[in-house]
Amino acid sequence: MPEDSSMPQSSGRVVLITGGSRGIGLATAQRFAALGDRVAVTYNSSEPPDGFFAVKCDVTSSVEVDAAFTAIEKHFGPVEILVSNAGMTKDMLILRMSESDFADVIDANLTAAYRVAKRAAQGMLKARRGRMIFVSSVVGMLGSAGQANYSASKSGLIGLTRSIARELGSRTITANVVAPGPVATDMLAALSEDRVSALTDAVPLGRLASPEEIAGTIVFLASPDAAYITGAVIPVDGGLGMGH
Repeated sequence: MPEDSSMPQSSGRVVLITGGSRGIGLATAQRFAALGDRVAVTYNSSEPPDGFFAVKCDVTSSVEVDAAFTAIEKHFGPVEILVSNAGMTKDMLILRMSESDFADVIDANLTAAYRVAKRAAQGMLKARRGRMIFVSSVVGMLGSAGQANYSASKSGLIGLTRSIARELGSRTITANVVAPGPVATDMLAALSEDRVSALTDAVPLGRLASPEEIAGTIVFLASPDAAYITGAVIPVDGGLGMGH
């Protein structure tokens, strides 16, 4: 059951999920909480979720990221599992995409992942253990018309993750990527019915993923069974990105 955010817990792993107020982030928070872990989430534009230690944080600000980690460390202790999930889209064909449209998405999706990973690494290095899981997307490998900024940011997460895996592996810190396909979230709900239908038709399994299906893979990568997996990209895309 989700924990009472007002009461510090003394057992279970300390988990931080950025962008944990809805969709994949919230489903992941619920899965970790069901395992008895101590779960903190960040939120920004959405309301904080009930039942979790929630910290308002704009992940494009190093100052706010540091403040969020400090609050979580004071409440629970050092973060042992980081799920970098916060992100945004500003879809537009490249000829109409402004430099700020491109830079904003790179900052929120890729540079923000660097910020939270760098801050989480401090505690993980001291503990000589940790798990980092980065939520990318199938379009980071396939590309997507009208999403040059989003695709570039999600592709960049793979290089970032694999570099972290090489740097920190000797300290028993793993870093992996989950690459979802189309998922039934608020972000997808904002698309037209025709666009959603086209996306679904492209998936060999013929349906959208649920946020819980993505969360299940994230929780697995944080489990003892995944201790020897690092630098991996795990597709959860219904077969959409086969061969990539």
